[in-house]
Amino acid sequence: MPRFYARRRLSVAAAATALISSVALFSAPTASAALPTPISGATARSYLATLTVATEDRTGYNRDLFPHWITQSGTCNTREVVLKRDGTNVVQDSSCAATSGSWYSPYDGATWSAASDVDIDHLVPLAEAWDSGADSWTTSRRQSFANDLTRPQLIAVTDNVNQAKGDQDPATWMPSRTAYRCTYVRAWVQVKYYYDLSVDSAEKSALQNHLANC
Repeated sequence: MPRFYARRRLSVAAAATALISSVALFSAPTASAALPTPISGATARSYLATLTVATEDRTGYNRDLFPHWITQSGTCNTREVVLKRDGTNVVQDSSCAATSGSWYSPYDGATWSAASDVDIDHLVPLAEAWDSGADSWTTSRRQSFANDLTRPQLIAVTDNVNQAKGDQDPATWMPSRTAYRCTYVRAWVQVKYYYDLSVDSAEKSALQNHLANC
């Protein structure tokens, strides 16, 4: 084969490799697989129908009443476990702190390469849980809620998005990335159902509207 064509084929191959690498860099990992898979839309609709509708009451709320980021194993706390679970190629040091990796935030579609840019969101916020029944729980149960790795309650997301969400429910806040909204409301209902938490009327209406498309 003439060297010109050999070089051309090599350059085409190199370009193709570069393109694939570029696509891989900007493609979102399957972040929804990191969050424990929520119940189906049909199950969420049936669960929602059974939830108590009640006015929220934040009297006495304090975030410290929900002990969070407890040690899960070795030196790793809940935040560090979720960072490892939800990230790609995450490297941790001897104290379990993430030193490198990448994190795709399904709420807004952003990808981050520093753990400091990522928050672990309580999908159903701690204050929201307090408002809807957790005020009567034991500290042990509130701790279980705040560190729940089994239900779809904890997820790594862009820090300022999590901060903008604050303690809002789906009546006033939803992920800007519409492709994730069905997952979000299914997870929300599952967590509320499992912990026997109530919903307010605006929250229930918003959930019904979103679940109609799931």
